[in-house]
Amino acid sequence: MSIDEVAKKAGVSTATVSRVLNAHAGVRPATRERVLVAIRECDYQPNLLARQLRTAKSRMLLVLVSNITNPFCSLVVRGIEEEAEKQGYHILLCNSESKLTRESAYLGLLSGKVVDGVITMDAISCLPGLTTMIGDFPWVQCGEGDPGIDASSVTIDNAEAARAGVTFLAKKGRSRIALINSDMRYLYAEQREHGYRQALAEWGLDYCQIEYVDNLDYSEGAKAMRNLLALPQPPDAVFAVSDVIAGGALSVAHQLGLAVPQDLALLGFDGVPFGNVTSPPLSTIQQPMHLLGVRSVQLLIAKIKDHRQPVVNEVLGWQLIERGSA
Repeated sequence: MSIDEVAKKAGVSTATVSRVLNAHAGVRPATRERVLVAIRECDYQPNLLARQLRTAKSRMLLVLVSNITNPFCSLVVRGIEEEAEKQGYHILLCNSESKLTRESAYLGLLSGKVVDGVITMDAISCLPGLTTMIGDFPWVQCGEGDPGIDASSVTIDNAEAARAGVTFLAKKGRSRIALINSDMRYLYAEQREHGYRQALAEWGLDYCQIEYVDNLDYSEGAKAMRNLLALPQPPDAVFAVSDVIAGGALSVAHQLGLAVPQDLALLGFDGVPFGNVTSPPLSTIQQPMHLLGVRSVQLLIAKIKDHRQPVVNEVLGWQLIERGSA
């Protein structure tokens, strides 16, 4: 059903229908009601993208996510979406998998005024052309805060959180603490490894074993754990940079007959809900996922409204949650 058919049914011009759709004040109440009835009867769905191309502001935000299947990402996106809607915006979600070609296709919407700004959760180092493509458009980094980029960011202190996590394990009497880390092109992976190594040095622990995974998923965590437990001197504790990875590692420990935490302590990162229902429940470093999303939107909309807003690198708090696995 087209706007012309709605106008014909309501007995008005297409311009009047457009004014009603855009909530313009200069439409008489009786006419507005007649148009709204016609819209409902015709089941008319306005072409939002076409309308946005003709206006200065689309009230849509582009969100680039590396992997929406990761519960950490999905919970951050929930915070983004809730805050965006609260402020009268909608989001366009791109599951980029850190692929530049997919990113560039979506970022073209900035120049077309289909979206007003962008929130990225990708590794900047994976996408060297990203900053060039975004240019001067409003941009906020969420979870990946590179201070060398001229864009605001919302993160936690990953290095300090990791240092505290390893310290927690060392205080439990663990001396062979291994790390399962992510792709080092991500800043958080680099920072968490730095915190891991710093804590080992502070406690005088010579044992340092690191397994790297290609993706933050269950199977990668299981594979990394098998590699660690096959070492001539296996760890007595494992710190994983993601709860999803830790879940895979925990499953392998069970399969091999290890008692957790008696034989092997396990600490995850993020604080996603499924850590409450593993056996035993997963000790973890909890990020404020919802707040990461909320603050990203607030900073982005402030920049959209006033491009003179300064760059803000905001660091949120985190919490070490002790459960049964460590």
